[in-house]
Amino acid sequence: MPIRSRLPQALLVGSLVTLGLPVMSFAESLPDALAEAYASNPSLQAQRAQLRATDEEYVQAEVGYRPTVSATESYTYSYVDTPPTTATTTNGTAGGLTVTQPLYTGGRVARQLDAAQADIFAGRAALRRTETDVLLSVIQAYLDVRRERETLEIRDSVIQVLGHQVEQANASFTAGDGTRTDIAQAEARLAQARSDRAATEADLQAAVSAYTAVVGHAPGDLAPEPSLAALLPPTPDAAFDLAETNNAALAQARFAEQAAAARVAEAKAANRPTVGVSGSFGYTSGAVVVDGQLLNPGATGGLFSNVAPNATVMVTASIPVFTGGLNSSQIRQTAELAEAARVGVEGVRRQVTQAVATGWERLLGERERIDAVQQQVKADELAFEGVGEEKKAGYRTELDVLNAEQELAASRLTLVSAEHDEYLTTATLLTVIGTLTVKSLVPTEAAYDPASHYRKVTHAPGWVPWSPAVGALDRLGAP
Repeated sequence: MPIRSRLPQALLVGSLVTLGLPVMSFAESLPDALAEAYASNPSLQAQRAQLRATDEEYVQAEVGYRPTVSATESYTYSYVDTPPTTATTTNGTAGGLTVTQPLYTGGRVARQLDAAQADIFAGRAALRRTETDVLLSVIQAYLDVRRERETLEIRDSVIQVLGHQVEQANASFTAGDGTRTDIAQAEARLAQARSDRAATEADLQAAVSAYTAVVGHAPGDLAPEPSLAALLPPTPDAAFDLAETNNAALAQARFAEQAAAARVAEAKAANRPTVGVSGSFGYTSGAVVVDGQLLNPGATGGLFSNVAPNATVMVTASIPVFTGGLNSSQIRQTAELAEAARVGVEGVRRQVTQAVATGWERLLGERERIDAVQQQVKADELAFEGVGEEKKAGYRTELDVLNAEQELAASRLTLVSAEHDEYLTTATLLTVIGTLTVKSLVPTEAAYDPASHYRKVTHAPGWVPWSPAVGALDRLGAP
């Protein structure tokens, strides 16, 4: 590539260094770019954090099966003077612990846990959607940079050929074999080629910027992208089956439906009885002095004198009798939301089916287009060579040569664009059927495990071993 064509990219790289952004200085492959984005892309990092926050919903719901402990401690001092002679002084402390353990919530907590679990699975599906979106964005950015660079090379070769044509036209005119019209036609084509090259350079810089934004560094030399053919199913029916099972958007909608159904049952459980047990242990101490005399025997006048312990155990059962229509309204509301979620699943399924059908047919069309354009390039190459020889023999004009060169350049550019579009169409179809994953594209990259954080927080401090037993009891007769 000429030095002049590299100047804008060099300026962009210098700007990226000034801004503190890394620049690749070695050949990079598509798996390299995908691995880099998978590890550092901000959108992906944010979605992972969002899922970790969703994991806490399960912990917060499970608190309904766990005991709560509260402690109190108080100090009391009072002085009452009743004229003419009575003066009473109270000086003491009191404290205690209260432990409350739910035994049965009518199934409310059980359904809260079901809803939280479904929310977590929906969040994992949303994370998969974000992952595939980021991977597809990297692939598109990678393809765009390679396409614009190849386009720039073609335009450079066109400028070189047209420059030679201008020289030949001038030489022919000087020798008396050509006309000024031939020179003007060649110069006009050369000016157009330079204009096209300038536009391609702008497109290249835009592609480089998009690549930097999604991957995290400016592209260096990019190797040809690996084939994705092995990831495609053999038939359209197989593609539909894979999409039904693996499509992240469809999975997210299904889990959202499950969460909505669990919340209907949770609302119904509000009409069920609840049972709990509580125990408290405490003490009181201190002294009561009336007119200078200790009133309570055994007290010495200190804060912790005359300690009197106390303990209470209580089992409580309650059932709502009248809530002013609140529970009924919440049941109706959650039922309508569940219906909306159910319909939403069907809507997403239809979108996925359409996307698979459209993507498959488009891919077949892109492949046929590549075959046709490859034949066109070969024919245009032969035509350009033939017109050049015929021009030397006097059977063709300068305009014929220019037209043949233009047709060859156009077909070569079309082939570059067709190969770009075919690869991108394949990647897009893979995102719909759910096989475009980091493990399928970069087998050496360690995939993020969303379940590890879930396991960590569900056994964090606060977990008690009898929660499963309480949960099993709560599910008896639950809505």
